[in-house]
Amino acid sequence: MPSAELQVIRVGPLGPFDNNAYLLVDAAGHESIIVDAPPESERILEAARGTRVTRIIITHRHGDHWAGIDALTSATGAPVYCRAADREPHADRVDSVLADGEEIALGEGRLRVIYTPGHTPGSICLLTGRILIAGDTLFPGGPGHSDTPEDLQQEIRSIVERLFVLPDDTLVYPGHGDGTTIGRAKEEYAVFAAREHPPDLCGDVLWEG
Repeated sequence: MPSAELQVIRVGPLGPFDNNAYLLVDAAGHESIIVDAPPESERILEAARGTRVTRIIITHRHGDHWAGIDALTSATGAPVYCRAADREPHADRVDSVLADGEEIALGEGRLRVIYTPGHTPGSICLLTGRILIAGDTLFPGGPGHSDTPEDLQQEIRSIVERLFVLPDDTLVYPGHGDGTTIGRAKEEYAVFAAREHPPDLCGDVLWEG
């Protein structure tokens, strides 16, 4: 299990879609990792002041999570990482790709990559201690937006098989809006799973809607 040594700071809401970015800082406060690069990236840089940014990790390919990438890389010189399936259309800005289950060291802390396709083919979540940075995979009340019924089913499998195995008190920090817990999300999903749904269900789905 990853160490709980990392401080997780939410920076947001940012930009027209109320994005969250996250700054992970080692216990000594010397090094940091930025997660996602929405607009208004100067606020992320302000939060990171006094630390050395060692990586920028992007949870998925959608443009609102990449809009500030040039400003962040210019200011920090940090390499950019994402899942291979979501390199496009940003491949010229990606320095390396992340493997499912990869553990990233930051000081004495650890950050684990969890591959959760569905919202996009390369969506990832990041786990440190009992904090899950969920990107746009899981929100309070439902999954992230899905473009097709097949994408929704893939996203649900990712949530159930990869995220719901985490302890119920795991805090979920999403890519937009307020957080939730794995335990609360499981309760909401149980309502959804107990009902029948049309085969073409997709889009903005609510567990209890």
